[in-house]
Amino acid sequence: MAVPPSTYPRRLLPLFLALFQGALLLFFALFVTYDEPSAQVEDTNLAANQVYSTFPFFQDIQVMLVVGLGLLLTFLPRYGFSALTHNFLLLNFSMQWALVLQGLLHHFHHGQIHLDLHKLLIAEFAAVTVLISVGAILGRASPCQLLVMATCEIPIYLASEWVIVTCLGVLDVGGTITIHVFSCYFGLGVSKALFRATQQPLHPKETPTTSSDLMSLVGTLILWVFWPSFVAVPCQPGDAQHRAILNTLLAMSAGAITTVVASSLLERDGKLSPGHLQNGSLAGGVAIGVVADMAMPPVAALALGSLSAVVCVLGFRFLTPLLARKLALHDQCGIHNLHGLPGILGAAASVVAVLVAPKDTSGSRPSQLSPAGGNASEVVEGQWGGRGVGGQALCQAAGLAVAIGASLLAGLLTGAALRLPCLARPPERLCFDDSLYFKIQDEAESPGPDSSAEEGALALKE
Repeated sequence: MAVPPSTYPRRLLPLFLALFQGALLLFFALFVTYDEPSAQVEDTNLAANQVYSTFPFFQDIQVMLVVGLGLLLTFLPRYGFSALTHNFLLLNFSMQWALVLQGLLHHFHHGQIHLDLHKLLIAEFAAVTVLISVGAILGRASPCQLLVMATCEIPIYLASEWVIVTCLGVLDVGGTITIHVFSCYFGLGVSKALFRATQQPLHPKETPTTSSDLMSLVGTLILWVFWPSFVAVPCQPGDAQHRAILNTLLAMSAGAITTVVASSLLERDGKLSPGHLQNGSLAGGVAIGVVADMAMPPVAALALGSLSAVVCVLGFRFLTPLLARKLALHDQCGIHNLHGLPGILGAAASVVAVLVAPKDTSGSRPSQLSPAGGNASEVVEGQWGGRGVGGQALCQAAGLAVAIGASLLAGLLTGAALRLPCLARPPERLCFDDSLYFKIQDEAESPGPDSSAEEGALALKE
């Protein structure tokens, strides 16, 4: 029996997910296992200490991604169900997909992949790139398009991270370059190719309301509280981790205050913009990640947090309208202002930090955990891996260039692929509306009884 056109876009999503989860069930049954328990008391105690020290950070990151980031995306008044659910779906999808790819690339030995908490944590970091990139096209893409985007982005991110961290030896404990910059420009590349050169007009359902802005601000506060865990968990326990927590807290505190100052000064009546508060307060956490574990005075963390907040607010006020007008570049959530610009600022700060760091300070050495399961500092020979201060500074700049170039190119190619009609991109008049994907009980906001067929036909035609 043929599937009616009106139900085709809705059946594509469960079919895609069912095939994916079925394939992973088979893969895990054949190749994935847990580490064998050790009979040695010392090894058992060491494993228990690692779990007890890592899992609280892991829980913090889960709250950040599921609750904090999900609520941050609810600023669209009629897209709250979709924003929260799609964010949750993409996190689980991307994490499992990253576990498979990382296992095959780094942990496949004797026909088995041994799974542990560290590998799961690294897979979550890979999933973060997808959650950030989606912000550029939020509300204007179908769930199937978002899943295809995640499928393409995860392997490209893993390859980019390997080049930046392993080949170039870039110091980036908090993922400023490898996660934030990469995901930002990948998302912008997807947006540019998906919407081509057409400037997207302001949609009538796109304007935030008081309640939607309030929910988004709650998400900001949750992210602000737990962000130090995201930056500190890859660090070596001890001085490096302690320093990363302190630097992150200082940077984000200064960023929050500076955001209020900058937003008030830029508005004619001196009032605060909710959009500035939702994003500028987090910019310090983005910028500080690359230098969080380095030996630097506390005033440097405060200054970097303040500068990143100013850059973020100025980006929302001036750069986003300019890019939309001149380049027809659509950036729904302003990821360029929160992740791109502060990320570039943080990368520049890492170059300065490397050049002025004391030669005998071990805190300036890399301490982040590597995807292969080891620690980057274990393979470094001497200060900056024997490259010298100038060489390491050049590596930091080269890592930034690789992240921007690779993500933009890959994003453009992925965006072109997302234009396939079978992915059921929603037509413009049905964007930013939960009723296209959810059964809404409120009759005032739900479509009429005959609208399902019309919406499905329009989506298929588009």
